[in-house]
Amino acid sequence: MTVASGFHVAAGSCEVGPTQPRRLQAYLGSCVGVAVFDRVAGVGGLLHLLLPEPVASGDVDHPEKYASTAMPHFLERLENLGATRENMTAVVAGGALVAPLSRRDMQLDIGGRTTEKVMEILHQRSIRVDRAETGGFFTGCLELDMQRWSCAIEPIGFEHEGNRRPASPPTAAQIERAIASVRPIPQVALKALRVVEADDYDIGKLADTVREDPVIGARTIQLCNSAIFTKRHDIVSLDHALVYLGRELFLKLVISAAVESYFEPVGKGYSLCKGGLYYHAVGTALIAEAIAHATGTTPGSVAYTAGLLHDIGKVALDQHIVDTYPLFYRELQLRPDIIEAENRILGTDHTCVGERLARIWNLPQRLARVIRDHHRPDTAQDEARLTVVVHIADLLMSRLRCDLERERIDADNLSDQLACIGLHAGQLQEIVAAIPNPIFSAVGAPRESDR
Repeated sequence: MTVASGFHVAAGSCEVGPTQPRRLQAYLGSCVGVAVFDRVAGVGGLLHLLLPEPVASGDVDHPEKYASTAMPHFLERLENLGATRENMTAVVAGGALVAPLSRRDMQLDIGGRTTEKVMEILHQRSIRVDRAETGGFFTGCLELDMQRWSCAIEPIGFEHEGNRRPASPPTAAQIERAIASVRPIPQVALKALRVVEADDYDIGKLADTVREDPVIGARTIQLCNSAIFTKRHDIVSLDHALVYLGRELFLKLVISAAVESYFEPVGKGYSLCKGGLYYHAVGTALIAEAIAHATGTTPGSVAYTAGLLHDIGKVALDQHIVDTYPLFYRELQLRPDIIEAENRILGTDHTCVGERLARIWNLPQRLARVIRDHHRPDTAQDEARLTVVVHIADLLMSRLRCDLERERIDADNLSDQLACIGLHAGQLQEIVAAIPNPIFSAVGAPRESDR
């Protein structure tokens, strides 16, 4: 019998087809997944939705994002393949809360409103819903087996423990050695960070410095041509990149190229898939930049850089997270706050270690403070608004791309944090709608070999 291959259906997209050895998978946090199949006709598909409807009338840049526009098209495609409404079966999952709700912030329930729109459309078309697991803070994978036409909804991020015995928590000395073992940040990255801090710096001098580091120079050009950043034209040299992309985007790419190398050796501790931590960092950076531009709270390049570096402490701690499996994961299940879980198991956490690294590397003070406080923005005494921007970006990334890494973020005061940067809960959907589409498909979801 042919083994069914897995296919990751990214947010804002759908896949349909006839009976075949294929498993469609959607990894869901606040997003909503809808599997619909017709066993009689032997066709089906999976739709991965971000939002209930466009934020403004006529503003549909990517209709697959929204339940109101994507659902009719999705069902029409199935009918064109031979499915009939009387034989269709639907399974719905996801729609987790972005944050705890009170009467004043019901607008934070984006997933709940997306679910309502999905159910409304299915009801209007008399399509039977066989199973629905939505709401709460549940993150899971909705899988449609296109060979057997069956669905499964499984939690993600917490593997079966089996008979594996957890290692003893690391000692303070072992943590210190882990921090000391992280190599210094490259000089080219430090120069790029100083450019972010001082707008009058000669960007041409930075390009000259990048040329002196062939590894970062080559990776910068690769990122220039990646879909997550530009991919409008082929960039063949650093000079071409600087002229074509402009100062701000060139800076982002240089810093991103330098930081990426730190996440490459990271194993299977925090990350759910190969490259998960890095793509989470890039996604957080891009969302932070979008929030900064929308609110005017801080320069976009500063917000991007802070978002990119916010989890750098995980690089030093990752091996100890691997070694304490499954104790750490059990702690996360019992206590959703990752900072509490880290401190109970490791005696420290990635924000403290990240601040240590930032000071060892002589990073700008504001970045060190944001790294330290990004999980506790309410306690930030310095750079409070920048810290809130990064915290909200981190929260959204963890809810929208829950397939990248294991992280649980305290969102109890989200409405107050939004107010701190001049936003209200109703604008959260606008921020989500503005997130660049490549964030949702930049890296594949967890594979069995990665778990």
